[in-house]
Amino acid sequence: MRSGLVIAIAMIMLCGSAVVVDAADVQDFAAVERGHYLADAADCGSCHTVPGSNHPFSGGRPIETPFGILVAPNITSDRETGIGDWTDDEFDAAVRGGRSRNGARLYPAMPFPYYSRMSRQDVMDIRAYLDTIQPVRHAVQVNRLPFPLNLRISMIAWDALYFKPEEFHPDTSKSNDWNRGAYLTLGPGHCGACHTPKTFLGGDKPSDALRGYTLQGWTAPGITSGKGPLADWSIADIEVYLRTGHNRYAAAAGLMSEVVKLSTSKMTNDDVKAIATYLKDTSGPAAQSSAPDKNVVSAGAAIYQDLCAACHRRDGKGVPGLFPDLAETATVKTRDPTTVLRVILQGAQSVSTGPEPTGPAMPGFGWQLNDAQIAAVATYVRDHFGKAPPVSESDARKARSDEAARTD
Repeated sequence: MRSGLVIAIAMIMLCGSAVVVDAADVQDFAAVERGHYLADAADCGSCHTVPGSNHPFSGGRPIETPFGILVAPNITSDRETGIGDWTDDEFDAAVRGGRSRNGARLYPAMPFPYYSRMSRQDVMDIRAYLDTIQPVRHAVQVNRLPFPLNLRISMIAWDALYFKPEEFHPDTSKSNDWNRGAYLTLGPGHCGACHTPKTFLGGDKPSDALRGYTLQGWTAPGITSGKGPLADWSIADIEVYLRTGHNRYAAAAGLMSEVVKLSTSKMTNDDVKAIATYLKDTSGPAAQSSAPDKNVVSAGAAIYQDLCAACHRRDGKGVPGLFPDLAETATVKTRDPTTVLRVILQGAQSVSTGPEPTGPAMPGFGWQLNDAQIAAVATYVRDHFGKAPPVSESDARKARSDEAARTD
């Protein structure tokens, strides 16, 4: 049936005239289109494609976890090194059940706890789309974890603790927009994989869902509303941010820039609005702060005026759509200063998208400022604009050391 679809499309392209297409082929084409959309919503390309590669979904990209490095597998239709020889049941079991075709348990770097909320039809549509991607022969050694974590039998206990597979069921007391947003956020979008705090075993803490987590050298801030970091963001603010990577308050950089570029910017306006609707109805706690040393704040204020005020302005409001408003940037308000320190030390490149092609960058100041000065300006920014806890010199020293050791 899929080969019939390919032939039909080829005939249309070659003849440039009306062609009678079998109803089954039309149905297949619709499945491919749905699958393409869902693969983007699920951000499959981000993990399964090496950046800059001309071979999408062929795997090989290292995925950093708290326990070691895993490598995304080849999910093209190559029969020997990809999924071309897999049955539909085997593919569904991997995506929604966390099981490889030989029954081995997958590690949750593959976000199957979230994907389990998709329907089997969703997964089959994704496969229909992947079948249209050029197969690539690329054998990948997926598991590079140290002993004993490299033994997949350890996942039996993890699954028992943290994996509760269940398809998404709408909440009849909520609007259609809310339910669509909940499905995308909690299902294919797997937002909690980055934004939900984890236990020491790497499982989600359900009571703290979407309240922020730190991974791969970045802080994924809390994205709940209520009294959380996005308290002052409207539905429209969240929507514009997800579509373009920029809004009047903030700009997407780091890991979030990939999410915007490869996933949310490709969604329909209605779906992005639905996600924003859901997030604005998900409450979170207010940020907690403590009084910093006045001398540190004073020193940080002087550094800010010298190095930062030209772009972010003296009042921290920046330039809408260009330079972030520090009082409304979620990573400034969050308890963990990882992202603030990384950006001050190393700089950051914001995402470039079709609607917002500029993608402005911030230079790093690690070469110019010592650890005490980095801590001072970070403390000033977080206290003055975000009411977040102070940053110590040892925090800055550790951040500098961690950044020097990273390869990304």
